[in-house]
Amino acid sequence: MLRLRDVTAGYDGSVVLDHVDMDVPLGRVTAVLGRNGVGKTTLMKTIIGLIRPMSGVIEWEGEDITRWPPERRARAGIGYVPQGREIFSALTVEENILLGLEAQAEKVRPQPTLDEMYALFPILKEMRQRKGGDLSGGQQQQLAIARALAGRPKLLLLDEPMEGIQPSIVALIHDAIMKIAKEKQVGIILVEHNVELAFSCADRFYILDRGAVVAKGDVDGADLNYIQSFLAV
Repeated sequence: MLRLRDVTAGYDGSVVLDHVDMDVPLGRVTAVLGRNGVGKTTLMKTIIGLIRPMSGVIEWEGEDITRWPPERRARAGIGYVPQGREIFSALTVEENILLGLEAQAEKVRPQPTLDEMYALFPILKEMRQRKGGDLSGGQQQQLAIARALAGRPKLLLLDEPMEGIQPSIVALIHDAIMKIAKEKQVGIILVEHNVELAFSCADRFYILDRGAVVAKGDVDGADLNYIQSFLAV
């Protein structure tokens, strides 16, 4: 389990996250919702170690990782798919996925990992020798998720993975998120601006406003009107 306790973080002394507490179990999808600019991406970058908290504690599987660098967190089982995907456009699909193996704590044979990723995202097998930069936005998003999964994470951070993607690919990624959580028992933190889409695959939710958690709970039985009141522009 991932735990954040009283975490405050930001940029150049400016506070973006304000005393955030959060619990993220494995095998569940935890949605993080909020308007633009409330700290959702900062939260993800703080969890993966790209931003160091000003105060507070981040625990992973009972160990304090607050000061760990990103590469150590990755090897400990935390994967990250940033907004914008950040695949390697000059490398092939297969080469991009194989780069994800570097995050594994132990060396594994690549072919079973490739086969597993191609089963989850069949289009990547068809395009395995194409350059990443030649793929559509939806295909690049599938590739970014596959590359992160190749590292065998126990926790996967997904920052707006369905933004700007055609509906058919949204449905595929939605189903993949649920499958990853339920079948592989991977914890997922899903940043999403569409509450209906987030709630269709999430188990729990947190809502951020001005960097603070203003609402949280189980998706089942949640009052959508109350939640939308925090998201309306």
